Amino acid sequence: MTLLIHELKQNRLSLLIWTAAISFMLGICVIIYPEMSSQMGDISEMFADMGSFSAAFGMDQINFGEFSGYFAVECGNVLGMGGAFFASIIAISALAKEEKEHTAEFLLAHPISRRKVVTMKLSAVLLQLIILNAVVIGITTASIAIIGEEVSIKTLGFLFLAYFLLQIEIAGITFGISAFLKNGGLGIGLGLAILFYFMNILANLTEEAKFLKYITPFSYAEGTDIITNGSIKSEYLVIGMILTIISIATAYLKYCRKDIA
Repeated sequence: MTLLIHELKQNRLSLLIWTAAISFMLGICVIIYPEMSSQMGDISEMFADMGSFSAAFGMDQINFGEFSGYFAVECGNVLGMGGAFFASIIAISALAKEEKEHTAEFLLAHPISRRKVVTMKLSAVLLQLIILNAVVIGITTASIAIIGEEVSIKTLGFLFLAYFLLQIEIAGITFGISAFLKNGGLGIGLGLAILFYFMNILANLTEEAKFLKYITPFSYAEGTDIITNGSIKSEYLVIGMILTIISIATAYLKYCRKDIA
């Protein structure tokens, strides 16, 4: 428990900044909707007729003039990318930073098993993601109440659940990679999150790249699909959660056996 608290204290500034930034951007995104709604009808028609560009971001599936469509595209991208970046940053350094910062000897000299170290660090990552999403949901709900917009609680719930699971998957994968690193891997974590994002765009553009939907977590966290279908696509989600479990299991196996400098 001491290690968990220590991890949270170490990352408290990062958590505060990312949570504040994402919450603020989502709040503003929601609050400006009434000012933009009168123009959204024409914008929706324009985006729907932009061919490949519309397909890449799913804007050919929804009415951008409705709040649900607007939220899925504008606000969804903020939470999707912001949450993915934060998850990758905190998870990719979780196990690697002890060697990078030369604190491994101090940590492992304590009467605590390596398995417990991995568990506490993983718990810290998950707890930070829960805090981030709890605040984001609270701010978004308050912002929607301020503008007096009626939304489907079910649809909104699916959207937030999908983005949370996306963050869990990216965190799980980068956490697994972290066990193999010795000098940190911020670039690797951010690069992987960006790669997943563009893999989903590529899969939307051409049928030949549809198989990428089974690799990237952005496939089941695509707001336009959730709005259209009223649910999360389980075929993509199941594979994503399997990859997450495998990655976390790999982190345990590797970290418990590796030679730590």
